[in-house]
Amino acid sequence: MSPDQRNLLLQASESLGAAKVLLETGYPGFAASRAYYAMFYVAEAFLLGKGLTFSKHSAVHAAFGKHFAKTGLVPVEFHRALIHAMEVRHAGDYGGAATVTPEAATAQIEQAGRFLDLAQTLIGPTQDEPTT
Repeated sequence: MSPDQRNLLLQASESLGAAKVLLETGYPGFAASRAYYAMFYVAEAFLLGKGLTFSKHSAVHAAFGKHFAKTGLVPVEFHRALIHAMEVRHAGDYGGAATVTPEAATAQIEQAGRFLDLAQTLIGPTQDEPTT
């Protein structure tokens, strides 16, 4: 894992933690947004491993689908989840209060956690392994 990939996965982990806090304190729309960003950073980390970087969210989504989901390197459901998370993020960020339910935010957070787990399995853990 490159240092830049590690930083993206750490950023994903922090976003996931922030999403949980936001949900617990009554902000499901913002929680869903942070959960999306956790998934987005994970997708960027995967792409960076192939030397690919993009400046637009749509380009990251498309490249992740092309290089990882369609090739079978990751289950296609992760690509679908990333796209769906963007839709929920938009609802949370731009749809007004109460657009995203706590249940929808919880689902986003759970999916983001699975996405991060997948990255830590396929790319590598973000924490150093203990030495014996």
